[in-house]
Amino acid sequence: MYGGFWDNLKNAFRHGDNSLFKLIAINILVFFGLLIVRVIFTISGFGELYKAALSYLMMPAYLPKIATQPWSILSYMFLHEGLFHILFNMLFLYWFGMLIHQYLGSRKLANLYILGGIFGALFYVLIYNLAPYFSGSVESSMMLGASAGVFAIVVGAATLTPNTTFFLLILGPVKIVYIAAFYVILSFANSIGANAGGEIAHLGGALLGYFYIVQLRRGTDLGVPVQKIGIFFENLFSRNRSNVKVSYRKAKTGNNGGFGGFSSKPNVSPAQKNQETTQEDIDKILDKIAEKGYDALSKEEKRKLFEFSKK
Repeated sequence: MYGGFWDNLKNAFRHGDNSLFKLIAINILVFFGLLIVRVIFTISGFGELYKAALSYLMMPAYLPKIATQPWSILSYMFLHEGLFHILFNMLFLYWFGMLIHQYLGSRKLANLYILGGIFGALFYVLIYNLAPYFSGSVESSMMLGASAGVFAIVVGAATLTPNTTFFLLILGPVKIVYIAAFYVILSFANSIGANAGGEIAHLGGALLGYFYIVQLRRGTDLGVPVQKIGIFFENLFSRNRSNVKVSYRKAKTGNNGGFGGFSSKPNVSPAQKNQETTQEDIDKILDKIAEKGYDALSKEEKRKLFEFSKK
């Protein structure tokens, strides 16, 4: 990160290593874009047309409808219509996303959000099509919102560093593991309520967040495919890529001083080779974070974690 909240948000697309604010910015831009379109269409008498168009971006539970709009599994997780809906989602994304970004880096934060949203949608579809309780509403059920991806980040952060403490307005200091547990239990309790689909997606995202961190500690990053796709599009749309000019100059060489010859491979000392980070090192660092917090890490441990987060 490179500044305060508003600076980060305003310049979200001008800097790399900044997926947290990119996600927040995309959600906010889409929200206000939909708001403007909804107001214009409603005033013009085309409110039903707006609703029909929006349904093609929402996540349906009915399998035949999913087949006609497969993109919904991604588009739905960036849609909000209610002000408080997006407000609370973005606050939780920011608070818990900062922890994931600090410990695991920008790319793994994006992995968690996208995978949480996808798994939340799949879990929602699975339950709606298998549970008899939802048999009468499966054909008409639609879902939107970032909550599944946000829940993946919330539970992922709580799994990674459960003893991290947030200071809540009335309750005072509370460990994030208890905050995450409270919202997971609340979603489970509301999974037969008016917003059953959304609550079920929350649970799916939460399961993914927990499983992602557990697997990461075992040396498996479930987000590698998402990361590779992200890197592909970063390279494809890089604005500066075509503007870079590279020139070469032959170095002067001589027997008595001056510059030595250049080699295509940098010289690496044995000490530098020994500093190479292994998965075992990262596992120990993550365990230490969970037990004592990030501030307990040494400078060398923080360096290793930072380098690993960029892989």
